Amino acid sequence: MSSRAFGGYTREQLRSSYAEAWRKHLARIPITPLESLIADVIARHPEYQSLVSDAAAAQAFESPAGGGAENPFLHMGLHLAVREQLSIDRPPGVREIQQALAVRLGEHDAEHVLMEALAETLWEAQRGGQPPDERRYLERARARVAT
Repeated sequence: MSSRAFGGYTREQLRSSYAEAWRKHLARIPITPLESLIADVIARHPEYQSLVSDAAAAQAFESPAGGGAENPFLHMGLHLAVREQLSIDRPPGVREIQQALAVRLGEHDAEHVLMEALAETLWEAQRGGQPPDERRYLERARARVAT
C-alpha cells in the first residue's frame, strides 16, 4: 500500500506522531509544543485513546468506506487545524467567531462547529479542484453562530 503525503508527512508518519505524543504524555516524558497540542486533543477524546495507545493499531487503522464511520485521525487533524487557525486568526475573523461559539457551547464544542465548517469547505474545494474559499468557510462558521 502506498502512502499519501500530507504537508510533507506520510500517513504513517502522522499516525506515529499521534501515538508518540500520547505515549510521552502518559509516561510524563517532556514533549514538544506540537506534541502537547496533539496530546490535549487525544485527552479530550477518550474514544480514540486505545487506538493511539497501540502504535501498530494506529498504523493499521482503515476507516470504513461509505460506512459513515468517523476517521479518528481526520477528526483529530481537524481539531489541530482549527487550533492553528485560532492561534494566528487566519482566516481573519475566525477567532472572533470561535469566541462567540465558545460562550454558547464551550471551547470543545465550538471547535467542533468550526471543524464542520472547515470540513465542508475542504470537501467543496477538493470536489471543485480549487483552493479552499476562506470567505465561504467564514460564512459557514458565522451561520452556525446564529443558530
